[in-house]
This record gives sequence, structure tokens and C-alpha cells, in this order.
Amino acid sequence: MPAPLDPECLFRVLSAHRVDYVLIGGLAAVLRGSTAMTNDADIMPAPGAANLARLSRALEDLEARVRSTADPDGVAFDPHPALLASMATLNMSTRCGDLDLAFAPAGIESFDALHAASDTYELAGEKVPVAALADVIRSKEAAGRPKDHATLPILYALREEIARLE
Repeated sequence: MPAPLDPECLFRVLSAHRVDYVLIGGLAAVLRGSTAMTNDADIMPAPGAANLARLSRALEDLEARVRSTADPDGVAFDPHPALLASMATLNMSTRCGDLDLAFAPAGIESFDALHAASDTYELAGEKVPVAALADVIRSKEAAGRPKDHATLPILYALREEIARLE
């Protein structure tokens, strides 16, 4: 049975393994003030062999399994750095909840650009780089999935509210 999302647990494990990443997607939007609910965490890991090796160890620590509709407990896999380097996305269940890796998120130019525009939030004592709201919106627009389009009006309203307050 998949574990409920425990972002603090995820961030502690990623930090313990020194994984370089940016939080994207719905949870990033929630931290920015969105009222839309999410039940997973999405991250864009930094490319590079050393970071993928650290991510591989973190995924082992998280007991990550590939999410599958056919198997509610997920499918076991070896999160080897070479496998991770070959992926565009990877949706997993972990002991800390669902975690999605996006190595090339729609609408995002590069990890460096995403990271440069991010802000660091401190959550449960861990420093978490959170994508800018503009990047979250751009990615959801580019992804074109129905669930992203359903969330966009909330994000547009949040962007307008933030602009009014500045």
C-alpha cells in the first residue's frame, strides 16, 4: 500500500544524500500559495553523474518503486545512475509518499535556469529549492495535461494576487 505524502521525510532523505534538485509541480505551487491540493512531490534533479549517483542512493533509501496501476505496491527497480540518466520522467512510490522525477519538464529551459529563478524555503529544518510560480505555470501550460489545465486558473489568480500585493 502506498504511503501518504510526507514531504518532510522526502526532503530529509534528499538532503541527507546531498541531492541537487528543484521542487516543481503542485507542491511547489502550494508552497507559493496555491489552494490546489496535491498528493505527490515533483522534482527536477540536476543533471550530472555525481548528482545522479547521489539521487540513486536516495531512491534506495526511500525504497522507491515504479508506480503502476497493475501493482498498487509499485514495481521494484534498480535506480542505477545510468538508468536515471536515460529517463525523461519517472513516477515512483516511496516510503515517504509518491515522488515524480522530471529530468526535462515541459516548458523548462534547463536545470540551471530553473534553479536560478527558484527560492529556498526552509521546511522541517531542510533547505528546499522551490521553482518560481512563473516556471510552475509555464510548465503546466506546456505539459497540456487535463489535470494541469484544471489547476491553471488557480495559479493565474494566485499570480494576479501576488502582483497586486507587490
